[in-house]
Amino acid sequence: MKVSLAYATFETQAWHTFEVPEEATVEEIIKVSGFLDLFPEIDLKKQKVGIYGKFTRLNAKVSPGDRIEVYQPITRVLEEDDDDDDE
Repeated sequence: MKVSLAYATFETQAWHTFEVPEEATVEEIIKVSGFLDLFPEIDLKKQKVGIYGKFTRLNAKVSPGDRIEVYQPITRVLEEDDDDDDE
């Protein structure tokens, strides 16, 4: 079955289609895709994954045509005058 895998950073966007066996999991597809070699910053223990914009688990089975996504961690940089005090 065909599925696709997407990953994006500020500098690069990657979206590739793969032929994978039936019953493949999100984690198996990510590992065989080569994305972990192309993007060594991906840490599947810390980063969330999804299918079509909805969070899923690494052991989730995929369906034909699914787009698997590896998400960047969300970070927020506080400005100096931006603090939690409302005073």
